[in-house]
Amino acid sequence: MPDAKAAPTLAPVATKYKKYALPVAVAILVIFHAVGFWGLLFSGRPEYFQRLTPMNLLLTNTLLLAFHRRWSTTFILFAAVVFSVGFFSEVVGVHTGLLFGDYAYGAALGFKIWSVPVLIGLNWLMLVYSAGHISNLTRLPWPAKAILGALLMVLLDYFIEPVAMAFDFWSWQGGHIPLSNYVGWFVVALGLQVYFQRAAIAKENRLAPYIYLVQLLFFVGILSLL
Repeated sequence: MPDAKAAPTLAPVATKYKKYALPVAVAILVIFHAVGFWGLLFSGRPEYFQRLTPMNLLLTNTLLLAFHRRWSTTFILFAAVVFSVGFFSEVVGVHTGLLFGDYAYGAALGFKIWSVPVLIGLNWLMLVYSAGHISNLTRLPWPAKAILGALLMVLLDYFIEPVAMAFDFWSWQGGHIPLSNYVGWFVVALGLQVYFQRAAIAKENRLAPYIYLVQLLFFVGILSLL
């Protein structure tokens, strides 16, 4: 028969090690992105590390969602809507040139449906969620927070775009990133940020700001050395 005293003793142990969860998660993020940084720029085999991009994206999102508090039907619906809107915005963009401009995805982001990598929806969810959490650190009214979140997403995309072209994530017609890309990004991002602000979901993810910062430093660092 289990010792009745064993269960209560687990609580102090869990509390003791819980404080290490955030530093460990941040360390994992930094290590994986540092390996990717070295691999893309200095390994001599960038194509190998390009193929690891989906795994890195899945790991980052797993860590991010592991820190989400109070899972609920509302949050699952939020995640599904953001994933779907992000994915289908890209489908429309790739096939019509509307929203963002004329571009096409390469092979680096993995399996595609309708010429768009499935994981791009997960990338939209990660960016909306992390940028939204950063904007919530301010005391601005919610409309201003939504605008700030959208601007943070566009800022990150500004540094992602040239890196993405260099490593076969996607390519732009004529090799030039059009202004319409950033306008389209802001419009879609703003709509999703408004949804984030108004949705009745927990907005206290401690890891979210670190994920945005690691992503920003990763792409700024690579771009500065290209």
